Amino acid sequence: MKARLYNYYRDKVIPELMIKFGYKNIHQVPKLYKIIINMGVGEGAHNIEILDRAVEELAQITGQHPMITRAKKSISNFKIRKGMPVGCKVTLRGDKMYEFFDRLVNVALPRVRDFQGLPTNKGFDGGGNYTLGLKEQTIFPEINLDKVKNIQGMDITFVTTAKTKQEALELLKLLGMPFRRK
Repeated sequence: MKARLYNYYRDKVIPELMIKFGYKNIHQVPKLYKIIINMGVGEGAHNIEILDRAVEELAQITGQHPMITRAKKSISNFKIRKGMPVGCKVTLRGDKMYEFFDRLVNVALPRVRDFQGLPTNKGFDGGGNYTLGLKEQTIFPEINLDKVKNIQGMDITFVTTAKTKQEALELLKLLGMPFRRK
């Protein structure tokens, strides 16, 4: 059984993008390739309990066990040595990716206080990828608020096969990403 959002992409989004951008072949249509969720936990290098809690919460949010990221070089001002754990990340593909995207757009982002939509002038790189920063993990319903010791932010990167910002923007809009109105 495929994810609900994938079926919507296949049935509604692909034909609309083919008409809008004049693609001749269905394989030219941009698609969501992967979603990378990254939590930087600076204090995790000195307090392993904070890092363990971040790993546990990220696993609850994504349904997949995170990989611990380590410092690439030493930074004396932050008392970090090369190889110390400084965060965790998850790469989602396939059905888990579409289910996470669906939950993010329809459940988590509407729970953000005073949410006006996501900015379109920031967040896109030159290659059709979009990065979004969240200030706290508590907007996800999977997180039990009673067990949260410290608020942790995260970066979510949507990697698409789009060649330009316009193609990626249109793809994400059609999938339901709540961008700001101009």
